Amino acid sequence: MAVDRISGRGDELEAIEALLKEVRSGAGRALVLRGEPGAGKSTLLEYAARRAAPARVLSATGAEPESGMAFAALHQLLRPVAGLADALPGAQRDAVRAALGIAEPAAAQDRFLVAAGVLSLLAEAAVPGGLVCVVDDFQWVDQASADALLFAARRFGSDGAGLLIGTRDTPGTRQALRTLPAMDLAGLDAGSAREVLAAGMKGVAGTAAGPAPAVVDALTAATGGNPLALSETAGLLTAEQLAGRAPLPDPLPLGDGMAGVYGGQIARLPEDTRLVLLVAALEGRGDVRLIRAAGERLGASPDALYAAEAAGVVEIRPAEVRFRHPLIRAAVHAGAGPAARRAVHGHLAALLSEAGDRDRAARHRAEAATGPDEEIAAELAAAGDRAGTRGGYADAAGMLSWAAELTPDEPARARRLKDTAAAAWLGGHPGRAQSALAAARELAEDPVLLAEIAQLSGRFELSSGNAAEALRAFLTAAERAAAHTLPPDAGSAGGPPSPHGAADASHSPRTGAARRIVLALLADAAEAASYVGDTDAAVRIGSRAAEMAPAPGAPAGPEDAADTDTDTAADAFLRDILTGMGAWHSGDTDGGARLLRRALAAVPDNNNDNNNDNNNGDDSRQAAHLLWAAAAASLLGESDAAARHGARAGRVAKVSGMVGTLPVVLENAATAERMNSNIALSIALSQEGLALARETGLDNSAAAHLANLAVCAAVRGQEDDCRAYAHEALAIAIPHRLGLRAAVASYALGLLDLGLGRHDRAHERLMALTTAGPGAGHPVVVWGSTADRVEAAVAAGDHTAARAATGFLQQWSAHATSPRARAVLARCQALVADDVTAPALLRQALALLDTGDDRDATAYERARTALLLGERLRRARRAGEARPHLRDAAETFHRLGAAPWERRAQGELRAAGETTDPAGPALLETLTAQELRIARLVAEGVSNKDVAARLFLSPRTVEYHLYKVYPKLGITSRTELARLLR
Repeated sequence: MAVDRISGRGDELEAIEALLKEVRSGAGRALVLRGEPGAGKSTLLEYAARRAAPARVLSATGAEPESGMAFAALHQLLRPVAGLADALPGAQRDAVRAALGIAEPAAAQDRFLVAAGVLSLLAEAAVPGGLVCVVDDFQWVDQASADALLFAARRFGSDGAGLLIGTRDTPGTRQALRTLPAMDLAGLDAGSAREVLAAGMKGVAGTAAGPAPAVVDALTAATGGNPLALSETAGLLTAEQLAGRAPLPDPLPLGDGMAGVYGGQIARLPEDTRLVLLVAALEGRGDVRLIRAAGERLGASPDALYAAEAAGVVEIRPAEVRFRHPLIRAAVHAGAGPAARRAVHGHLAALLSEAGDRDRAARHRAEAATGPDEEIAAELAAAGDRAGTRGGYADAAGMLSWAAELTPDEPARARRLKDTAAAAWLGGHPGRAQSALAAARELAEDPVLLAEIAQLSGRFELSSGNAAEALRAFLTAAERAAAHTLPPDAGSAGGPPSPHGAADASHSPRTGAARRIVLALLADAAEAASYVGDTDAAVRIGSRAAEMAPAPGAPAGPEDAADTDTDTAADAFLRDILTGMGAWHSGDTDGGARLLRRALAAVPDNNNDNNNDNNNGDDSRQAAHLLWAAAAASLLGESDAAARHGARAGRVAKVSGMVGTLPVVLENAATAERMNSNIALSIALSQEGLALARETGLDNSAAAHLANLAVCAAVRGQEDDCRAYAHEALAIAIPHRLGLRAAVASYALGLLDLGLGRHDRAHERLMALTTAGPGAGHPVVVWGSTADRVEAAVAAGDHTAARAATGFLQQWSAHATSPRARAVLARCQALVADDVTAPALLRQALALLDTGDDRDATAYERARTALLLGERLRRARRAGEARPHLRDAAETFHRLGAAPWERRAQGELRAAGETTDPAGPALLETLTAQELRIARLVAEGVSNKDVAARLFLSPRTVEYHLYKVYPKLGITSRTELARLLR
């Protein structure tokens, strides 16, 4: 309803006007209005919508019956602008269209990808005059819509979009909206309450003077200053009572509050009007045709709705019926008996089914159920699966849980509870996921289902709990699954042939499925062992994986042969990785290297990495393969190949919207960029990954990003940041037995000391890495930190330790073939060599790092090597030869922002007789993290749309940042940007 004056809400109106002003100027803002029913939230939102011009207004209202329907509120909000989705990046476009039900999803969508698409769509809708999204009754907005809107709101920047939310104050909404600015609507004071009462008395004879002060005080106290309660109560009193000439009734006619007032009003309506109101209350969307059709089937008069409108209970619009207030809907619902509600739900289900709306029909059928019913449960579970495929995992979990309650068969109920757990986890509700999984475990008897439950439980633990406990769970589950699902001769490829011939159970489809479950559990165990740093477990896993090959005579099969006992390429790849790692850690480095090389040879090329329209299940498999390839390359001592595979995995994951894995993939991508000398980009990726990990409760992924940020800060000499990141990472990693993350964080502190010239302390810290056991240290970090350990040991005067570390690196790198691996070894050998031999080794290292397409990626290592060579030459009184190397090192360190290393190179240059001026800030240092991410991708030739898809931004935000990047860097084109960043 239009309101000329809103009493007692001056602060709120001022905040709304400020938001509208910012939106019109091109900025982004959000504001939450919290209050009890009747506090005036809707009135304030209506005011904002009227005042928003020239900005476009999109609105949606949460409805309790639709609170479990994935993307219901988003569909309501975005329906007027759905056609703009065609302008979005391919993957975002497809995700949004699937979420809104415009198109079928090609594959399961990640909720972050859907949310990024919503952000982009809102940015498009904001052109040209801005956009204001008004969402009322947020407490009833479905979880999928809420997640997408809040993701977008947290990233509103220069899109000219605003979000205004009205909500009741509940623990759930406080938690969900905690990051957005909010205002609490308190009760009105007596002065404002008088204005509300006076407005309600207009036109009533004998009340021209307004309410008496004593009446105002009494009603304000009785209603708590609630505007709606004041207005409705005034309508129940006589003019004499309001004017203070007659006593107020005792008690006041509030009774059970406003619900009681509305309940009495509804009880006085004709029976068929109450019936059609019940249909409207349970239908949820206000669909006039559906409400009338269901009412007529129930025997209500076609004109029954008009009687409700005449009574002031509902408002009828051309295609929508709206209750005047949500409390009226609640009163209608409360006033009807269970049988009447079930009857209405049944007719609504039938009508929706006839119209082809399977999901809503399934929910109404479930509401009409009087007990377990497999047919209804199956329909509801299918609706949940469809919601999950579109990215609405939290709402899918609700439907799957409901389906489980209605499932009469215990084994089927157990499987649906397991599916509930998976959806709840992906939807960001770990507590709900754990509860569902525990219930599934109690009911399950099938060994395959028990293995799947154990696998999910282990994944939950590995994501946010104790990695050593996850490792134990995976290994136990793998052994149990093998013992209960595989025939005696199916777990060992080397066993005797079966006496039953080709039709033997070891070649059956069930055996093939069981073998893959065991292999998947072993792969999860290997990942957990890598997190912990438990090499003994890796050996056991490798031995068991070797037994998982199909028995002799089983044919090789295609990739989609999941229901046969054929050996797919994916099976063979994973088995080679696990077996090769196990062999390597057992001491059989030759055999391990052979298997790992064979696996790496099967990794696909990168021709389709940037194709964001290729959103299908193969992308997830490819990204997983790339992460395993990165791990294999690390074991082989080839950090360049590991970095290359890790970076590619990040690109594939961001393009495809990998379900539930993005923060984890970003761990590897950020580490890869750091290893490739892209320090600033590594920081940006880890900051993004850290934010996503925290949003989804992935504590262990957060530890990984914190540890990487600590290393980046160490390279740059940012001591306070390094220590803060490292200590926060260690606070998670140590109790969670994350040896890999603890080792990286500890390495960061050692590298910080080395860069700042605290050599004894650096030596102590870096040597400690070599003795840290599982849960606190990691062999790959020991390998990766060897060059720094050798340098620290030499500087600290411990030449024995330096020689031992060099020998360790030589042994580890025996199977490495990459130039970078050979260069790092040559650098370490130079550090322990005499002054005659060392320069030649350092020149050899520089030559290896200065060849091929890897030159940009080796910038940091080249600068470190050039610095060492320059120092050696200067000390040998060969200053003229030293200066070019020192100058190159200083310039590279400056470009990378490696301040302590730059200072060291500058000091050596001055000692070599060259006067150096203090360098200005590196150009890239002038960019924000977001600007740098965008600049890097644009320099690679990625289009603005694809940049948006990768960074979860809108294309317009990308354009805005580029306009700021160019003048900062003193350039005017993408070509110049590419040249500068190369």
